[in-house]
Amino acid sequence: MNKIAFGGIVLIVIAGFFSFLLLKGRSPFGKNNSSFASEPKNEITKIEFSGNGKKLTIEKNGDNWLLNGKTETRKSGVLFIQRVLQEIKIKSPVSAELFENEISAKGIIPVRVRAYEKRRLLKSFLVYKTPSNIYGNIMKMREGSKPFIVYMPGFEGDIGSSFTLNELFWEPYNVFNLLPSEIASVTFENESDSSASFSITNENGKYLVSDLKKNLTGWDSSIVTRYLSYFTWMPFESWAFDMSDKEKKAIELQQPLYRITVNTTGNSSTVLTLWERTITKNDSTVRDSDRLFGKTQKRDDYFIMRYFDIDPLIKKRSYFFGE
Repeated sequence: MNKIAFGGIVLIVIAGFFSFLLLKGRSPFGKNNSSFASEPKNEITKIEFSGNGKKLTIEKNGDNWLLNGKTETRKSGVLFIQRVLQEIKIKSPVSAELFENEISAKGIIPVRVRAYEKRRLLKSFLVYKTPSNIYGNIMKMREGSKPFIVYMPGFEGDIGSSFTLNELFWEPYNVFNLLPSEIASVTFENESDSSASFSITNENGKYLVSDLKKNLTGWDSSIVTRYLSYFTWMPFESWAFDMSDKEKKAIELQQPLYRITVNTTGNSSTVLTLWERTITKNDSTVRDSDRLFGKTQKRDDYFIMRYFDIDPLIKKRSYFFGE
């Protein structure tokens, strides 16, 4: 074998080797069009959502994350979106026909998502939220890019709901966050059993318990103090953002189960109303024994509460008299 032939073989082998490496690291759809996951050196520190003329930012500030540079965010929500942004992968491509029918024809406006590590832009892509798949989204890198259904391996839920400009989604899921000293009065109304209703009033550091008509005697002050301590942190599970106007109207026509009114020493008031929740089980509509619907007078949105969380506040009047 002469030197020229041998050199040609070497060049072919080298070219083949580099071609193999190139193909090995290449996405089947082209990395620039399908690599949605962010890859920070340490951690994502800022996330921007924009669309339809609006913009929302959550950004790390010291040990906390702030919403639009002002209020503290819900920690579980931030941890989840960080995980999503770093772990999302393509589930399947979306045909032009499906995109036309599910997105374009329905006028779905995308949410532009940008993830940063300090000032460095890690990733930017578009999210078209849709109920057409269980992951709740179709994504593109750019307007003219190929669309994909994107998911997070190991999580079979809707990740599309996390790409939202709704500030309520990012705020802490708390109904009450009050110290006993901040509470001026609490009124608990059991709508199906008025004999269980009661009111607690703080008058100059002295508590009074009534049946909503007259003050009562014989109750245990330590039990009253313990009851008021439950208002220090009273969470709800999630917002019911997907509820239709028809479903909201149906709830409004129902008789509530309970109503809790809390007045503070700072002259603010929160009225929490709770309704029974129904779910579909085995093709039948049944009462949800684990959760109920809640709403305050401060906004029109409903949320879902677990009985596990609200049970400490749902007491009968006799509770304060001990055994």
